[in-house]
Amino acid sequence: MVSHSPSFVCRALMPALVIFLLLTSGCEWGTIGYNKGYAPEQPIAFSHALHAGTYKVQCLYCHSSAERSMHSAVPSLNICMNCHKVLTTQNETMNQMAMDYNQGKELKPVAWVKVHMLPDHVKFNHMAHVQKFGAPNACHKCHGPVESMEKVYQHAPLSMGWCVNCHRQPEHQAPVACSTCHY
Repeated sequence: MVSHSPSFVCRALMPALVIFLLLTSGCEWGTIGYNKGYAPEQPIAFSHALHAGTYKVQCLYCHSSAERSMHSAVPSLNICMNCHKVLTTQNETMNQMAMDYNQGKELKPVAWVKVHMLPDHVKFNHMAHVQKFGAPNACHKCHGPVESMEKVYQHAPLSMGWCVNCHRQPEHQAPVACSTCHY
């Protein structure tokens, strides 16, 4: 009978443990590090509850690139100024920006802090989802009820398991091949 030392057994099982952890890290029950509930402080206190909720500004008005490209960028300052060059607010920062904009001063882009983050090896195609489900339905699936958020937070875990579970829904008929999101 062959006897192995505990360190030999540990070294032999380590690759299997690493593979197990990699395969299960995207499962719904393994969402540590996926930032669900993450709500960073932003440079300007922007209320989606006010803009998308009370004023019913559509998602694609501000995030227009979501229907035309893979990425949904934060709105440019020009988008904000379409309304705020004539509207005053109770926000000193926004009022100052509007005044500077109206005087033709060069403004720096707002340094928004990203809320919804995916690993670098994952590619999410906003355009495909918006075309399939339309806005705001596509937006709500991942971002939740943004129109009721005073401060935007990450609504869903955005883990691999969470995404694959959505793709497996019969009404979505979405591909589940690795190359759909990993390329």
